[in-house]
Amino acid sequence: MLLLTAAASAPPPTVDVSVTGLRSTKGQILVCLTANPKAFPDCSEDKASVRLAVKAANAGHFKVAAPAEGTYAVAVVHDENSNNKMDMALFMPKEGFGFSRNPAIGMGAPKFKSASFAVTGETHQAIKMKYML
Repeated sequence: MLLLTAAASAPPPTVDVSVTGLRSTKGQILVCLTANPKAFPDCSEDKASVRLAVKAANAGHFKVAAPAEGTYAVAVVHDENSNNKMDMALFMPKEGFGFSRNPAIGMGAPKFKSASFAVTGETHQAIKMKYML
């Protein structure tokens, strides 16, 4: 019985995220944590994903609670005008973005595999923002 109590009170796994390279503290950072490769990097098709918004002024360091231990990927967007989406200009993002493990960016978003990492207990990800325009 003691083991069940200890297991039930174990804290959920968390991802400790630090974001560097923001070009301003305007707006917010939209965060997507998903374990579903088909839902990466958007998360809109993944009901089990964790989505949150962090004020850009506070985005240097924050925590995201994962639903369970597993393999996840994080995508972030610097939503400078706080309209809750990434603004585009002729297929190019006008706002900044970044991904866990900082994979190389070619045409389009990286694959889940290149941004994924194991979450067991507390895990840290340092994300560098990229701006195309």
